This record gives sequence, C-alpha cells and structure tokens, in this order.
Amino acid sequence: MCAPKVMDVVNKQLLRRDLFKASLVGAASAALATSRVKAQEMMLSTNNLVDLSHTVHADIPMWPGTPSPEVSTLVTVADDGFYGNVWTLWEHTGTHMDAPAHFIEGAATADQLDVASFIVPIAVVDIAEKAATDPDAVVKVADLEAWEAEHGELPAGAVVLMHSGWAERITDPESYRNTDADEVMHFPGFSAEAAEFLVSERDITGIGTDTLSLDPGNSATFDAHVTVLGASKYGLENVANLPNIPAAGAHLIVGQPKLQDASGGPVRLLAAFA
Repeated sequence: MCAPKVMDVVNKQLLRRDLFKASLVGAASAALATSRVKAQEMMLSTNNLVDLSHTVHADIPMWPGTPSPEVSTLVTVADDGFYGNVWTLWEHTGTHMDAPAHFIEGAATADQLDVASFIVPIAVVDIAEKAATDPDAVVKVADLEAWEAEHGELPAGAVVLMHSGWAERITDPESYRNTDADEVMHFPGFSAEAAEFLVSERDITGIGTDTLSLDPGNSATFDAHVTVLGASKYGLENVANLPNIPAAGAHLIVGQPKLQDASGGPVRLLAAFA
C-alpha cells in the first residue's frame, strides 16, 4: 500500500517513537532458530500446500493514487519462437511484502532481508465475524490473547495473519477499497495496540492482512506500519485463501523477488501444514 502522500503523516508518527530500540534489532533467539528449523523440516515432509497469493492482473485492486499493473507481449512463439511479456508494476501490487524501508528511512530493503525469515510459522487470527458487520474492525490485543488461550503462546518467529474475510471482495475493486463519500476507505487491519503488543511482548517475524493495508482503511496515522516496520519486521498485504489453512500449525514460505533497494514487492506465499 501507500501512495507518497501518506508520508507526511508517517513522519510525524516517527517523531513520537524510538524506532531503533536495541532490544528489537538484536540477534535471533534460540527459540526462534528452533522454530525456523522445524518449519524447514515441515517443508520437506508435508503434502498440504495452500497458495496464499492472488493472481496479479490489470484490474486487481490498488491503493488509491498508485498505478495499476500494465502488461504487453514482447515476443510470441508464433513470431519469435518463444513467449514473453513486459510487466510494469508498482512494488506494492497484489499479494506483496512491505519491507522495513517502505516506511523507515535507512531500514532494510527487500533484498537485504534474512532469508531465514521466509520460512516461518503462521498464526491466523480470525476476526471475520466482527468484520462482517463492521468494516472498520481491527485485530485487538484481546483477539491475540484469545488465540493464545486456545493454541498456546505465539510461536517464536511467527507471522501473524489477520483473516477478516475481505479477500472475498478481491474481484470487485470498489467493494475491496470500500471508500465513502469523504474518500475514506473502510476495511479491517491491525490496531496500534495489537501491533505494539506483537513487537514488544512477542517474538514475531511480521504480520499480514487479507486487505490493502496492515492498518485499517480509515487510519490516518498508519500506526501498525510504523510500529511493525520500525521494529525491523515485514508486512504482508492482500493475502489470499486464509480460510483454507489452520489457525495454528501451518508454516509459511515467502517467495520474495530479490530486487535491489526495493521497498517490497509482489510475493508468492505458500502455507504448508500436516
């Protein structure tokens, strides 16, 4: 997400935070290393894989003010003996990653992220019931605590994914953005308090949503982005097929293009589970 016009707001937010606390950028814990090893072992043994990515096409919903994808055929088998297209993409198109540099000056770009962070546990927090009646619904600390009451503490290194049911709207860009008469969007995201809890009280790799943003659509301060990316974690947006994976026990594979100095980029996400 994020057109350049939001950055004035973000900069004001950054002034109110110490974004580079030593406790948030230290070496990975032994628990995190163990969790990642278990995730990697599961990749080799599971037959259950779910694609968590939407197909990118010219009409996929985009953040207001950013360009839609464009594609043109460069060569064809009939004329040239081989087939290929030229794509023009805003980095934050479709199912994609926000690297820390997307909001934080001087932070890690997509190509600088530790590849160990691309195979990690998943925790799916389901807020679909409340989002069905309230498009401004958010993941709250209480939702995270309820998940832990049922499944145990969030596993070290987890990516916490919000399932709001919003992915069902992906074929209708207007419904997906859900913009009101005042040009304010309304869709679910993470609350500021939940984002702070996850980076301060738990050992996560990142968070993700099945909407256009980590923050709810009506946010003017982008607290979840500032908090999570400011803690050197990554974000995933427009995640697909979350009803098809378990709330706990699945592991994530992130296929991230290694583009120099990128603020993020489209990703192919896979969930693996027993």
